[in-house]
Amino acid sequence: MSASVLYDAPGPKAVVRNRIYAVVGSLALIALIALAIVRLADKGNLDYAMWDIFNYAGIRQNIADAVLATLKAFGLAAVGSLVLGLLLAVARLSDHKPVRWAATAFIELFRSIPLLITIYAVWIGFLTDYSMWALALGLSIYNGCVQAEVLRAGVNSVPKGQREAAYALGMSKSQVMMSVLMPQAVRAMLPTIISQLVVTLKDTSLGFIILYPELLQTARLIASNTQVNGEYPYVSTIVVIGSIYVAMCLLLSALATWIEKRGRRAKTGITMGSAAAPITAAGPGAVLAAEGTDGSDVAPATTN
Repeated sequence: MSASVLYDAPGPKAVVRNRIYAVVGSLALIALIALAIVRLADKGNLDYAMWDIFNYAGIRQNIADAVLATLKAFGLAAVGSLVLGLLLAVARLSDHKPVRWAATAFIELFRSIPLLITIYAVWIGFLTDYSMWALALGLSIYNGCVQAEVLRAGVNSVPKGQREAAYALGMSKSQVMMSVLMPQAVRAMLPTIISQLVVTLKDTSLGFIILYPELLQTARLIASNTQVNGEYPYVSTIVVIGSIYVAMCLLLSALATWIEKRGRRAKTGITMGSAAAPITAAGPGAVLAAEGTDGSDVAPATTN
């Protein structure tokens, strides 16, 4: 029986105790779910009429438009946050103190301000008539600051020897950053970058505060303007809209997993030629030197 390096293997009594805890916890969870279902059923929230509203073409069209509006805002915010994050990360790693201090102050300021306040301030102050751009800009600012810290951590995780070797080859600081450090940082921090993009997708729901017709705003309008047997279908609307959010986040996570696996399969490095491969010369009079398979030098051969 092999023991784990992290903890001691549980004994017979501990195994029995853990199984009892698992069974009791599962039964308690099932009981809570059953209680919630019973209470919802007693209030009529599980009636067929409450869910039949989603068969109406008008409501379906509203939800489809809301999904499209959400994806538009997310697409703009995703691109904006990645670009801003890259710029801020490079600025914070700069050798020039004013640039580094300015980037640090910007990052710390907008990471400290609640995202909802940032979105509302951008909307009121600059883009009152353009709620989509206000939402996208607010999301880009906040998530760009987070992505900048992620990329900076990735750059700092690259071994210093690679940076020193690049400088020894005569590469400039910008070439070292963009050709050596940043690609490795992106690959190392890709799961975290995608996780933050998932957060960005969910944060588009804050667009309701500026009346942007995204999913949450549309759900609120559907639930508050539709009556079924004298009741408002808040529960069914929340379940449907929440399921759409979950589906979109799962698809984004699946895309991230596919990209990560593809990156791991990518061939890197330089393929070395075989020492025993024949060597030919392009022109007359060329002198060729080869090395034997045992490491001994072979006499130069002159081609005619």
